[in-house]
Amino acid sequence: MNLLFANDRAGTYPPSWYAATAEVTPERPPLRGEQSADVCIVGAGYTGLSAALHLAEAGRRVVVVDAHRVGFGASGRNGGQLGSGQRVEQPYLEQMLGIDTARKLWDLGQDAKALVKDLIARHDIDCALRPGIAWTAERASDVDDLRHYADHMARQYDHPLDVLDAEAFHDICPSPAYKGGILDWDAAHLHPLRLALGIARAAEAAGATLCERSAVHHITHGAQARVHTDGGVVTADHVILACNGYLGGLDRKVAARVMPINNFIAATAPLGDDAARVLARDIAVSDSRFVVNYFRLSEDGRLLFGGGESYGYRFPSDIAAKVRGPMTEIFPHLADTPIDYAWGGTLAITMKRLPYLARVAPNVLSASGYSGHGVGTAIHAGQLMAHAVQGDSDGFDTMAGIPTHPFPGGAMARTPLLALAMTWYSLRDRLGF
Repeated sequence: MNLLFANDRAGTYPPSWYAATAEVTPERPPLRGEQSADVCIVGAGYTGLSAALHLAEAGRRVVVVDAHRVGFGASGRNGGQLGSGQRVEQPYLEQMLGIDTARKLWDLGQDAKALVKDLIARHDIDCALRPGIAWTAERASDVDDLRHYADHMARQYDHPLDVLDAEAFHDICPSPAYKGGILDWDAAHLHPLRLALGIARAAEAAGATLCERSAVHHITHGAQARVHTDGGVVTADHVILACNGYLGGLDRKVAARVMPINNFIAATAPLGDDAARVLARDIAVSDSRFVVNYFRLSEDGRLLFGGGESYGYRFPSDIAAKVRGPMTEIFPHLADTPIDYAWGGTLAITMKRLPYLARVAPNVLSASGYSGHGVGTAIHAGQLMAHAVQGDSDGFDTMAGIPTHPFPGGAMARTPLLALAMTWYSLRDRLGF
């Protein structure tokens, strides 16, 4: 099944609150005929757009091809959370990779966050950037764990986090599901589609060519690679694969290590004065369940709630019902609140929930598998690949050095195995194991 077209109409943004509140540009022409470039980038999400912007600013001839529209995939559909560091917590990275590598990865994660904030400021991107992400404690004992984590981050990384007991957390988020949390004021949340569209405008202003409705069906490798679509071919010295969950069969090595999954978000009707019964401050929240719930308030006072995953490739027929279940577990009083928008998206995960950056051929780079931490990491990966193309590969090599194992069972068995594991973890969360 081709995930590029399994759940969406060609060239049409999903029916999301993001698409309804963004200034979507007219469709760009598809690739036609023969073109040449210094770099051809496959995918116009955060990774590809960032790579295009940084390469074009460096004077390289860049052609970006995308099967749909700019920001069509996860980059324009996600929860809009710009987190600190990596997707995996630092103590775990220290155990897995050693303190020196863990610190390098923390610094790269902080660079990613700073890069996004800088791009927003430098290119005047109106994407409602706001500070603050909270992580929740599901049980009273979890508050102590978060306090120890906050102490570790302050002591080892000079990164302060506010620790909130049940009363302090309920002053911000009065859900009975949570017993406390920590709050990172250096993290942030934003409108993800507006961010993607803003980076695209900046890339074009710098000289990059963006081709929409131009699905790549194969790549001919060589000293100069040839990237083939139905409408044309790009011959390039370098290729960047920026496809994430939509890679398909373009590279088997990447596909074995990066698996697409689906996640879903709903936007309620505006809550008015009842918004304070969800969040009393304009922050984003991510909880500690294995299948994560994440939420924040929109600029017009809606609850944007992400919850529920699926491990087959089709979206459910009723996405609103899929999300309403976990939403009402967290906020029972919203059981009858209308849902005005509901949409799904395809992201990609790796076994260790760390991104997979790789040189898959001498002149072909790939970055994907952001595992729900892609707002900063994907944009940074695009910059790192742009630097690597120009001969500065230090940051890329550090990220590429993360051990990334193939999923067991190959492409046929990995999805059923993951679905079984996720079902178990979801049951564990519900029963409080």
